[in-house]
Amino acid sequence: MITIDKITTTEALEWAFEIRKKVFVIEQQVDPAEEYDEFEVVSTHYLAFQDGHPVGTARWRTTDQGVKLERFAVLEGARNEGVGTHLVKRCLQDIPKDQGKIYLHAQIQVIPFYELLGFEVSGEEFIEANIRHKKMIYKEA
Repeated sequence: MITIDKITTTEALEWAFEIRKKVFVIEQQVDPAEEYDEFEVVSTHYLAFQDGHPVGTARWRTTDQGVKLERFAVLEGARNEGVGTHLVKRCLQDIPKDQGKIYLHAQIQVIPFYELLGFEVSGEEFIEANIRHKKMIYKEA
């Protein structure tokens, strides 16, 4: 069973940071200075649980372009089991409707995943944290 909780405690945020460390810093070799930033305190963070164990995380924040969904990370053993889908849907559910467009920077290999959830590619490929990305915008139903 997959559940998603909004992070409200320091302990839960530490679990999220540990998941991001495993996925981004260790697996994808992202510099920790790029992974953890000044937006941690202004973002709304989530923790995904599978059978009671923390296995995924995400956050969103308001920017001058709208609302940016970020830092989606799912531990290797829990991938392809719906955790990411639950995280995206929970973020979209919680974002106030008057915040403007909703967008994200998708790693190239997960663009099809985000397309299934209602996002469209917008613009050219770019490099972020030494990883190929494209901007995607959520198309409201």
